[in-house]
Parts: sequence; C-alpha cells; structure tokens
Amino acid sequence: MVRRLLHAGFAVTVWNRTASKAEPLAEFGAMPVAELADAVSSADVVISMLEAGPVVGLVIDAALPALRPGALWVDMSSTRQSEAQEFHTRLTAGGCRFVDAPVSGGVGGARAGTLAIMAGGSAEDYARAEPVFAALGRSTLVGPAGSGQVAKLCNQLIVGGTINIVAEALLLAQAAGADPAAVRAAIRGGFAESKVLEVHGQRMLERNFMPGGQVRTQLKDQHNILAAAAAAGVQLPVTDLVTQRYEAIVEMFPQADHAAALLGLEQLNTGQRVGEGADQLP
Repeated sequence: MVRRLLHAGFAVTVWNRTASKAEPLAEFGAMPVAELADAVSSADVVISMLEAGPVVGLVIDAALPALRPGALWVDMSSTRQSEAQEFHTRLTAGGCRFVDAPVSGGVGGARAGTLAIMAGGSAEDYARAEPVFAALGRSTLVGPAGSGQVAKLCNQLIVGGTINIVAEALLLAQAAGADPAAVRAAIRGGFAESKVLEVHGQRMLERNFMPGGQVRTQLKDQHNILAAAAAAGVQLPVTDLVTQRYEAIVEMFPQADHAAALLGLEQLNTGQRVGEGADQLP
C-alpha cells in the first residue's frame, strides 16, 4: 500500500512498532522514522493498518499529542464498529478528523492497487481521503463513522461462510467419486462462481494453506461480526456455525490461510481428503 501511495506521488513517512519492518520501504522513496510522533507531526493524513482495535486505540492515544489540528486519521485496520466509533470520538475531541476504511482484496489487491475500500465518515472527510483511496483501489462511502467496519464485517461474513461451503463441495465431490478439480471447473461461470471458488478453491485443491489471510484473523472477524449482530439485535445462525468451525482449528492452525477450513472439515470426516499432495502449512 505504501508503494502504491509513493507511485501516485504522495510523500509518505512510515512508522512501525517493529522498526525493521518499515526500513525496507526507504528504497522505494518512503521515509522511515523511529518515533511515532515524528511520523504524524507533519502529516495531513495519517493511515493506520494494524492487527486489531485495541492496538489501534493505543496508537491513536500515543499519537494524539503530536497530531496537527485538523489532521485526518484514516484507519484501514479491521476493528469492531464500536471501536471505530470510539476512535472517531477521541480524534474529533482532539481537534482532528476520522474515517474508518477497512479493505478487502488481500496482498494481491494491495500490490495491484485494486483493494475494495469501505469507508465510514462524513462526506467532507471522505472527499478529503478520496485521492489517497484512489491510489489504493476502489472506495465507497457506506455511512457515518463505524459504517466502514460494518461493511468489512459483511464482506468477511460472506468470505468466511463461502470458504467453508467451497470446502464442503470439494470434499463431497471427492468422497462421491468425482474429480474435485473437474467439478470446480464445471461449476465456474454458473451461479456458484465467486472469487473464493476461484482463489481458495484452487488453494484447497493444491493443499496450499500458506497465508494469505489467516485462520486467527478470520476468527477475530467472525467474533466481531457476532458482536455487531448482537448490538444490532439480529441473529445470524449460519455465521454462528462458521465461527464454530474456525474455533475448532485455530489452536492447530492459527497462521494458516483461512482456506484451512478444509482441514477442519476433513477432521470431521475421517479417511476423506481432497487431493493427494502434501499440506503446505506455515
């Protein structure tokens, strides 16, 4: 994402809690700094991309004293809606602005500048962020602060559920005597077609569970989805089941790609296995 911003002509200062992770970006034109205050003090726009909401909150609190009045903070992490709303409250109280803008598209989308960006905030703040978003992918304003996280949770709800359904389809094909690779090819282009069938279906056939996404991250998203559903007063029974499936494998395969849902399914079906290759696991 930093490389896309640099390519678009933005001056980018970079900071990471682990300094060595930011340093390689210097060769592309970014300016790594060792202190958070140095990263944000002259910035018109601050972008955070961190593991989860509690970490985002800690970084915002640490950065607030150094932020310029009116600076726009764009959090592109995946957090809970309630956390994003709290970040908005904290930053506006400090004289700054906030947009939550989680993304979908993975490492490939980040490299290509084709991320789907789901933004929550005021129309004014979104318009200010749009040139930045244009360097990274396709953005949509979906509502007030916190709404970007709702959209991302809807995305992850569909992704998590579909990964499990694709795993079930391939295992059924294998167990019933059909060629799962041929079945996947046959149904592509029909109503079952999806990015998950394309990308994660192939991963399952190859037994390639190197991340990509990660089981532990998908499970974090599943819990956030259920928290949002509880706050909205709705029940999501299928999402409950998908969450249970990821809970069943997170201790064994925390860093594996979330396509490792297939491994959990195979554990339920002793003696059944998709494909013949060795498992590729982190």
